[in-house]
Amino acid sequence: MPTHQPVPEISPAFIRAHTRPARPSLVPEVELLVADDVVALWEAIEDGRGTMTDPPFWAAAWPGGQALARFVLDTPAVVAGRTVLDLGAGSGLVAVAALMAGARAVIASEVDPYGMAAIAANAEHNGVGPVTVTGDLLDDEPDAGVDVVLAGDVCYDRTMSQRVLPYLGRAWLGGAAVYLGDPGRPYVPKEGLVEAAAFDVPDTEGPLLRRTTVWRLP
Repeated sequence: MPTHQPVPEISPAFIRAHTRPARPSLVPEVELLVADDVVALWEAIEDGRGTMTDPPFWAAAWPGGQALARFVLDTPAVVAGRTVLDLGAGSGLVAVAALMAGARAVIASEVDPYGMAAIAANAEHNGVGPVTVTGDLLDDEPDAGVDVVLAGDVCYDRTMSQRVLPYLGRAWLGGAAVYLGDPGRPYVPKEGLVEAAAFDVPDTEGPLLRRTTVWRLP
């Protein structure tokens, strides 16, 4: 997944102007700013920058993130009073849910600068925060101050999996609890993972339900 430098001039106002509030089916406690027409949003972003950008993946509530958000709201002891990293945060759905569940502090890592702005907008919209928003962390050593890592659907292709799985392993070896929201991606190794919860989530890309598992490193 390509990385981007943060773009400070992107404001939450841009996000609000090109999205609408909606409640993800599995996580109705959160009202998320999403795009009805992702292509139109993508065109608006490219018009604003004048260059080709990545698709706005942050503008939808993906099954992996919904499952993780549902899990922490149903099991608040996982995050309550702890410092949480939402890895591959997208819209910030999981970060918002962690704060609602009582997390002491939340760091949201997202490479898309528009996604970074969306995280701030969604936290403000739901009356939680602050969220510390940062860029790509996968080449860094995990922060020893992070108690819990929540990663929603980060193993969506082979290249990303080869980067993210070692990072999750290092975080776990450093003492963090690590949870992975997985909608059945072939790149998620089931060996060494323990099922913490499973949900049927409406697929973002169609009418079908997608069995989505929250795995934890033991």
